[in-house]
Order: sequence, then structure tokens, then C-alpha cells
Amino acid sequence: MSALAVNAKLDFNSLKDYLDVTDGNLASHLTGLEKEEFIGVEKSFVGRKPNTKYFMTKEGRKAFDDHLKVLEKLIKGVIE
Repeated sequence: MSALAVNAKLDFNSLKDYLDVTDGNLASHLTGLEKEEFIGVEKSFVGRKPNTKYFMTKEGRKAFDDHLKVLEKLIKGVIE
């Protein structure tokens, strides 16, 4: 989610390279995020090759921001 938070859209291979994960691992995570409607999928062709791009939805942005707020509270609780 953090990769999609700072990029409007990323294709599968870019995400895979960025995160250094296997195809299967990335696909299972993306499927889960898509089921929760945290990410959207845009399929197209580049020449004759299929190209799948992912983007963060409004629901995903809210969930990600809420997650960051909880992490900040945990850190402040530990530090203070």
C-alpha cells in the first residue's frame, strides 16, 4: 500500500521489482487488497502484451491513513 500511496499507478512488474517478492506472493496480496476494495485494477495492452496497473482507491487511502495514525499512536505511547 505504501508503494501505491506515493505513485498514482504501478504495473505488476514494477510492484514486483520494487517489493522484491515472487509473482505468487504479490498476486495473493493484490487479490486480498482488491477484495477489500483498497486497490483498483486497470487492464490494458501495450502493443500485444497485457499490462495490469494498480492504484489506491479512496477506501484504500482512508484505511492506509487510519493505519498510519494507529502506528503513530503506538510509537508515541512507547516513547512517552
